[in-house]
Amino acid sequence: MELQKTLYECYRWRANWGELVMARQRIELAPEEAEELSRRARATTVPVRDRQRAEIILLSAQGLAQQRIAEQLGISRLCVNRWVGRFALRRLQGLSDRAGRGRKPWLPQAAVQQVLEQAVTPPPHLGRWSCRTMARAAAISPASVQRLWAASDIKPHLSRTFKLSNDKRFEEKFWDVIGLYLNPPDKALVLCCDEKSQCQALERTQPGLPLGIGHIRTKTHDYVRHGTLTLFAALNYLEGKLITRLASRPRPAPGQACHQEWLAFLKTIDEETPAELDIHIIADNYATHKHPAVTRWLDRHARFHMHYTPTSSSWMNLVERFFRDLTEFITEKSFASTRELADAIIAFLAARNENPRRYVWKAKGEDILRKINAARQALAAVQPDSNAISETAH
Repeated sequence: MELQKTLYECYRWRANWGELVMARQRIELAPEEAEELSRRARATTVPVRDRQRAEIILLSAQGLAQQRIAEQLGISRLCVNRWVGRFALRRLQGLSDRAGRGRKPWLPQAAVQQVLEQAVTPPPHLGRWSCRTMARAAAISPASVQRLWAASDIKPHLSRTFKLSNDKRFEEKFWDVIGLYLNPPDKALVLCCDEKSQCQALERTQPGLPLGIGHIRTKTHDYVRHGTLTLFAALNYLEGKLITRLASRPRPAPGQACHQEWLAFLKTIDEETPAELDIHIIADNYATHKHPAVTRWLDRHARFHMHYTPTSSSWMNLVERFFRDLTEFITEKSFASTRELADAIIAFLAARNENPRRYVWKAKGEDILRKINAARQALAAVQPDSNAISETAH
């Protein structure tokens, strides 16, 4: 009897790494714990052991038996028992290895500090640091530099185009536009409108070699220009279909369509949409869109409602996402005339409207504003006078 009692106690408790771990423990997760464990289980950049430990706890919280968890993850029941018990005692901290385990750091601390601190301030003779140039400066291997940068999420080789709006009514216009995406009005169409000027008919000087097994397709670096076209597009937010108009007449200013072309496009929209529906147009702040002749036409057509994006904020207009797809299509081809370019664009648009694809706005407005405010603070710290706020006409 005494022996059975001892064996039961051994089954119930076992000593592991100086801690008592319960063999069977019911796991209940707080919301922040569940979120963090789910992140680890989904992430592809965390160590495999951390992802596996997170999966053990999540499955245990769902009520699965330890043996079934072990079979599902391909590990031993003893391993499941260990991490469930450590989590029960120390929560998320219990899923980390004890200090002192594993390979000891061998890089000089001064070199580590140099690699991390100087990455954001390249020397005058370099545009940016690379793993090799930093390795030579810090007297360590390029692989060590890469690992240090990856662990600290430092990416000197990447950059992106970015500009903060200086529109004084930014937040008002922001919610006006985003509100149409998140809560479209009834009995109305939401059209994201803009013009893509300078669609160039470029003819490559030689035919490219086609794609084949063992070699990639080619195209020449030089070309002959045969003129440009301007494409006006209205993207139906709810359906993904497009109302378009091509124009080839000369423009009064480079890169800008004249107001007559924009006015003709508005008339096209008026003709091709049901008369009983209101039209909510999202457009940018180009002077073309606010010309007096355009304003007078809009006043006579009460079903048209204009919603202007803030200055330097064309990223709010989803038609820009379509223009990216169109640009990729155009740049891959060669055109001997603007007529060929127009035919290709028309065929592309027809295929697109036969199988329309929606661009759905999913980001929360609060999250976007939080990031913008953080960017403003960061920019103000670098250059205090760089974020002046200005008035705009709309």
